[in-house]
Amino acid sequence: MGESEIERVLEDRRRELEGELEVLTHVPRDPTATVSFGKRVGEGTTEAVERIHTTSAARALAAMLNDVRRALAKLAEGSYGTCDACGRAIPRERLDAIPWAVLCVACAEVRGGRRRGVS
Repeated sequence: MGESEIERVLEDRRRELEGELEVLTHVPRDPTATVSFGKRVGEGTTEAVERIHTTSAARALAAMLNDVRRALAKLAEGSYGTCDACGRAIPRERLDAIPWAVLCVACAEVRGGRRRGVS
């Protein structure tokens, strides 16, 4: 992939993620209304569980959006394809699969483990 094609792919992904995040974070009803858990699974319980899933999905999308934005910045500054953590080259196969990758596989695994509480 050429630099202009990479930029197009990253910009498309950025717009897509921003749209998905906007849909997920849109509050269609009174945001101050409380959601209560009852003794039985009901509308309040279902809504609370849905909020938990939505929050988790929004966090994942926001993290990916940050990586896309960082990859665009790296492209502009000339460091695209270099791991932000260790400074080594990110393999071409990884960049072809995930153009917004800003970490090599080893550093991404470390970051992923920290997110899950694994050392």
